[in-house]
Amino acid sequence: MSETILNITNLVKDYKTGFSGKKTRVLKNVSFDVYKGEVFGFVGPNGAGKTTTFKSILGFVTPTEGKIELLGKDHSDSGAKGRIGYLPENPYFYDYLTGEELLYYMGELHGLKRKYLHEKIEELLRKVSMEHAKKVQMRKYSKGMLQRIGIAQALVNDPEFIILDEPMSGLDPIGRREIKDLILEEKRKGKTILLSSHMLSDVEALCDRVGIIMEGTVIKIGNIGELLKEIHTDYEMHLEGPGDEVKQCVKDLRVEMDSRAGYIVLKFDEDIKRMVLEAVTRTSAEIVSIHPLRKSLEGLFVEEAKKGNPQKEQ
Repeated sequence: MSETILNITNLVKDYKTGFSGKKTRVLKNVSFDVYKGEVFGFVGPNGAGKTTTFKSILGFVTPTEGKIELLGKDHSDSGAKGRIGYLPENPYFYDYLTGEELLYYMGELHGLKRKYLHEKIEELLRKVSMEHAKKVQMRKYSKGMLQRIGIAQALVNDPEFIILDEPMSGLDPIGRREIKDLILEEKRKGKTILLSSHMLSDVEALCDRVGIIMEGTVIKIGNIGELLKEIHTDYEMHLEGPGDEVKQCVKDLRVEMDSRAGYIVLKFDEDIKRMVLEAVTRTSAEIVSIHPLRKSLEGLFVEEAKKGNPQKEQ
C-alpha cells in the first residue's frame, strides 16, 4: 500500500450559533486517507463541510473530536505544515502588494532565500501565465488573476502536499486548461494533491480517487471507475413520427420527453428499457437510434443528492 500522506479519523466539528449558543454539527465523523502521489477529489454541495475539513487539516479551526495525521505527524506539527501548500476558496491578499511581492513574501515566510526565490518565482509566474502582471498591484487584478497568483503562492515552497480549494473558480476555459495541466505536472513530480471543485468534469479528469461529502458526512469514497459502476445507466432514444402519439404511449412510464434537431427524444433508466421499447413499437413512430448515455461523476453526485433530499426528484 502507498504511503499515507493524510489520515483523518472520526473528525467532528461543532459550531455555536445564535444568541443561545446552540451547537450545530457541521462535520460528522469524517474519515478518509490521501495516499502519496495521488490526486484526491473532495466534492459536495455548498455547506457540506469541505472547507471546514480543509481548515481543520491546516489548524485554522480546532476539531471538536477526531484525529488528523499529516505527513506522518500530528497536523499541528509546524514541520509538517511547512511541507504543504494551500489555496483557499476565496483568496484575499493585501491589495497594494504586487503579485511578485506577494510571492517573495510567502517564500520568505517559509524561510527561503532570495536567490532561490528569484528563480522559483519567475518559473511560477510563467506556469500560471502571470509574467505580464507581476509588477501590478493586486487591487487591479481580476478574480481569475487573483486565482492564478493564489495557485502560484501555494507552490512557492515546492510543497509535498498541496491543498486546493476550488482552484478553477473564476478562470476562463483557457485558464482552466492551464491549471489542470499544472496540477497534472505536479502529480508527475510525485506531489500529492487534495482538491475540491464544483467543476465535476474537472474532478473526473484529474482525480485518482474521490470522496463525496453530504451534510457533514462522507458517503462515498473510491476511484472514479468503481464509483461510476454504481450508477444506473440512462438511455436516450431518438424517434421520428407523431409526438402526441409517443407522449400518450409513455405517459405512465418514468420517461423524459423532449424535441431536438427535428427528432423526438426520450430519456429513461435502463430498468425500464424493455417497457419503453414495447410501448414505442405500438405507435407509428420510427426508432432512429437508441444508445446508453455516458456515466459521469456529475450523475453520481446528483443521484446521491436526491437520496438525501427526495423532494428533488419531484
